[in-house]
Amino acid sequence: MRKVTSSRRDFIKLVSVAGGGLIVGVPLSGCATTRLPEPNQAGTYQGDAFIQITPSNEIHFYMGRSEMGQGTFDGLTTLVAEELNIHPSAITTHHAPVHKAFVNSDFGVQGTGGSTSMKVSFLPTRQSAANARQAILLAAAEQLDTSVDNLRMSEGNVYLGDKAYPYGTFAELASNRDIPTDASLKAKEDFQFIGKSSPRIDGQPKSTGTAEFGIDVDFPGLKKAILKRCPVAGGTVKAFDDKNAKNMPGVLAVVVIENGVAVVADNTWQAKQAAEALKIQWNYPELKSFSSEHIKATLQKALDEDHGEKAHKEGNGGKGLTNADNIITAEYWAPYLAHATMEPMNCTARIENGVCDVWVGCQSPQVAKGIAKHISGLDDDNVHIHSTFMGGGFGRRGANDYITEAVSIAKAARLPVQLVWTREDDMQHDLYRPPALTRFSASIDDNGLIDTYAVNSAGPNITPYLMQEALPAMLPGFMGGVAEWAAEKTHGVFANWMVEPASVEGLFEDYDTPNKEVRHVTVDPGVPLGYWRAVGHSFSGFFKESFIDELAISANRDPVQFRLDNTANDKKLNHVIRVAADKANWGTPSRPGTAQGFAAHTSFLAKVAQVAEVSVSNDEITVHKVVCVIDCGQVVNPDTVKAQMEGSIIFGLTAALHGQIDIVDGVVQQSNFHNYPMLRMPQSPEIEVHIIDSEETPVGVGEPGLPPIAAAVANGVYAAIGKRLRSLPLTLS
Repeated sequence: MRKVTSSRRDFIKLVSVAGGGLIVGVPLSGCATTRLPEPNQAGTYQGDAFIQITPSNEIHFYMGRSEMGQGTFDGLTTLVAEELNIHPSAITTHHAPVHKAFVNSDFGVQGTGGSTSMKVSFLPTRQSAANARQAILLAAAEQLDTSVDNLRMSEGNVYLGDKAYPYGTFAELASNRDIPTDASLKAKEDFQFIGKSSPRIDGQPKSTGTAEFGIDVDFPGLKKAILKRCPVAGGTVKAFDDKNAKNMPGVLAVVVIENGVAVVADNTWQAKQAAEALKIQWNYPELKSFSSEHIKATLQKALDEDHGEKAHKEGNGGKGLTNADNIITAEYWAPYLAHATMEPMNCTARIENGVCDVWVGCQSPQVAKGIAKHISGLDDDNVHIHSTFMGGGFGRRGANDYITEAVSIAKAARLPVQLVWTREDDMQHDLYRPPALTRFSASIDDNGLIDTYAVNSAGPNITPYLMQEALPAMLPGFMGGVAEWAAEKTHGVFANWMVEPASVEGLFEDYDTPNKEVRHVTVDPGVPLGYWRAVGHSFSGFFKESFIDELAISANRDPVQFRLDNTANDKKLNHVIRVAADKANWGTPSRPGTAQGFAAHTSFLAKVAQVAEVSVSNDEITVHKVVCVIDCGQVVNPDTVKAQMEGSIIFGLTAALHGQIDIVDGVVQQSNFHNYPMLRMPQSPEIEVHIIDSEETPVGVGEPGLPPIAAAVANGVYAAIGKRLRSLPLTLS
């Protein structure tokens, strides 16, 4: 159990919305909770979120995770509602402020990503709500002079016989008594809301436009900013002429920050027009000489000349191939990709009267706060992050470059500003998914079982780029710049000492084999990188499942049966494969002229199998139907899980059929959806989702639906026309 000291000011900020009543913390460890201190006391408490019941019978839930469309807002609120016997819509849910209490125990910082929200919070949140329920019952029994056995709770009321008393009636007494720490959780058979499909509580405000996204933030005196950045990432301003821009209507300031020149104006259009009138000379970085057309050949050469660093080994590793009679080898390629979130990057910042306020939708409010402190020079108590909904994250809002820019512009201009990236900004200044080239070699015994499985991959690593941004912000002023030095050195760590897990995850874990080895060669041209939905699994799912299909064909085995035979040690994955084949009527496509492709993959602890029904005509691939089966543990809202599978499949199909970022002389060539297309509605297949019933703790959902889809389609193309596609995006010409 870990206790965290909070200042009186921090605590008042946490409870100011509701004010008083019973407050119960959600413990990080899932163990005991401690009562939070009164607003006029300094003290300690433990938790990553908390529930508050006020005397006026308001129930507030402070959610320590970010909502970017994946369903945490609804899902975590449903957990509270279940244990409190009240409908989720009766709870007021807040994005929590930055505080140690809300740290994600998987990350060590307050952040959302990696499909961890429900996994981390499922039991602690329920326990907190159950403790609150029990506290109200005990207080009611005392106040009504009866036994707890005579009471029941339902829809915000405690009932003694036919007499109903609102929970809030007993909130004050409950807050002055020892709060239970281990109240019994409801049994699955008693669930009213968990496991039942229902409309999301954030659906209506998002549909009616009342939900506040970062781009919606507005207040009197707010100005708009557009930043002109160097077209080559890492470039800085050498000189500029702002005479024309300053004289344009509405322009209030032109300021230089580290990576560009910003125009601040009364509205966004004025700022955009003035920014285009700027004349800027740039100091170009080494990346100016890089063009992505050569990157695949560069990685190929690296694989040929360098064995790389060992990431994983079992048995005799790759040496098991030495005496193999038949070795199957194949290489697979994936290019740079942009995130292309529907809501472009944006951030609102105001530095006034010694206080810095930042309004933003981001995946790590704690890092955002560190950045704002670092730039503003203010102390912790005077920097506030106001979290909003996000119009898509996919890992992009795990980075904070747009926050750095907004706070820097606000400081330089001495004006409250909202920085909004244009779509072109968003496409050409993204933190991209890294390219990857992977070479597989394997041998199969006479029983159709994989004997040896060796993987060599090449590509850059993501983590060093995020460390360059986060470490100086989280450790400002640390030993006179040591934080900046340490962040820069992370490139060398992953290049020479260890393999970044994201570079090899998903390449080797799923299938049984006595001999297995994985190695990685780091090759990094310097293009800025970031996490992309499903991270390394986004390409390893395509690589590995395409190769498994090739092994099955080489062994003259049915692709599904081959997978079943080689997953005997993974009962869950084996079961998901079997169910998917059954639900899709494997071997019998539902449409004439189509063929089926199969893929299965484990990511973020979830098991997913997909069958894609495809056809090929005039060198064009059409995906008609996808059957998807997932085992993700207990499900809170089945409709949300289905929506995430559907969204992941469409997101993955977009990348599989269209996704590619091209760089020429350091400049990204794609600029908008005309040359970086999204999957359109007429192109979207019929999607059928099946969820495995489970008693186990929930695991990831937001990302696991993506990794298998590209391989399922590619394997379907092979089944249709006998052509093996080993590069993304999938093209036949």
